Amino acid sequence: MKLFYYDQHPVSLPPNHRFPIEKYRLLRESLLAEGLAERHELLPGPAATTDQLRLAHADDYLTRLAEGQLTAAEIRRIGLPWSPQLVQRVRHTVGSTIAAARAALTDGVAVSLGGGTHHACSDHGEGYCLYNDTAVAARVLRSENKVRRVVVIDCDVHQGNGTAEITRSDNTIYTFSIHAEKNFPYRKIPSNLDLGLADGTGDAEYLPLLEIALERVLAQATADFAFYLAGADPHVNDKLGRLALTADGLAQRDRLVLDACRTAGLPVAVTMAGGYGRDIQETVGLYRQTVNITAEFANQSSASASTAMERSN
Repeated sequence: MKLFYYDQHPVSLPPNHRFPIEKYRLLRESLLAEGLAERHELLPGPAATTDQLRLAHADDYLTRLAEGQLTAAEIRRIGLPWSPQLVQRVRHTVGSTIAAARAALTDGVAVSLGGGTHHACSDHGEGYCLYNDTAVAARVLRSENKVRRVVVIDCDVHQGNGTAEITRSDNTIYTFSIHAEKNFPYRKIPSNLDLGLADGTGDAEYLPLLEIALERVLAQATADFAFYLAGADPHVNDKLGRLALTADGLAQRDRLVLDACRTAGLPVAVTMAGGYGRDIQETVGLYRQTVNITAEFANQSSASASTAMERSN
């Protein structure tokens, strides 16, 4: 399994900024410390090209973002101070998701140690998202004729408004979002299927609803590739979450999604999506859990493929 990272492109944020940008570096370091990254390929993600970004974003927005011409209101909407370093980094965010998608086509599953920037719309950024990595990567695969239809399974606690906006007239990309209904964004753009949950929803209610929804989503999507936006922010201790899943509940969620995709025969690109725990190490631990579960899934898939090949011989 290949793991793609982009934290080697540092960005400085103001002291006490609420976006925990160090979580990506800490995740990579923790995977190296426990030996998981050494057993898999840990690769730097490339920068997305302008032509690739144009597949999901308006030229005017791309130019003004690259050249630092956004208005103060547009920058406030994004929530991150503009800098050339930030623009460079988020190009690598998108490139890492594209690379993970291409690797998943070959290996069955691959991971970006970040990504899931689902609030970025075609002509603006918001909610800490400048480019929509999922929409760009899906369009790249389509433009290269590597996939026919894509399904986006978004389990971040916030509704995937940007992905829905970019793809709403594109019947080759099916979007599903399960999220806290009263949470950001407050003006939601409908996905193909949205499942908005009440504040405080925990494991016992969330997991059966997700299982039922996945059956419907995969039947309707008729896809041949999946993007899974995992998200640590449905966790009970997340500052921006409003749901109440436990770490075990998030682990069961990951297994439900990955098992459903495997049953449907879909390669999967996994991104970390949101995570704003009161303790950054707890967020990193939840991300690491998702990566570990995905690695188990990859190993099981490889073992099954080897057994099938031995039987055929």
